[in-house]
Amino acid sequence: MTTRELDPLERLLAERACERLVLELVHRLDLGDPSTVCELFTPDGVWEWPYDGRRIEGREALRAYFGSRPVDRLSRRMCTNILVTVDSPNTASATTYFATYRVDGYTEGALIPPRLPANIGHYVDTFRKMQGTWLMATRTLVLPFGGPTERLGTPSPS
Repeated sequence: MTTRELDPLERLLAERACERLVLELVHRLDLGDPSTVCELFTPDGVWEWPYDGRRIEGREALRAYFGSRPVDRLSRRMCTNILVTVDSPNTASATTYFATYRVDGYTEGALIPPRLPANIGHYVDTFRKMQGTWLMATRTLVLPFGGPTERLGTPSPS
């Protein structure tokens, strides 16, 4: 079956399921338990950042990686322009633009003055439908604008 043969409702449901994964991942990183991000990936799922050669493969490695996030980190990711392409009944891909606002040294309840984003870029994702559920297979980070995470209480780089 080609994507042209997909029922329009099937295509729409697949697109929405993949978009939901993108949004759920961001929610878990910013407002939930980052170590649970691994549950959104296939068992052999991969997160990679080619810029510095970082590649995390498999659910347990993803759990450890995202679970090691500093406990005093405050972040908010703004995602937009999520373009999902259904490639087959069981595979899809997407591009998502993002801006990440992030500081370390955060104290719960504190109001932080606005900052410029720490990172601006896009993600390239692939998805697989496994046992009736869409999961992220790969996430590649493309980061043309980035810098270090500011630590509160230390001077900001100029």
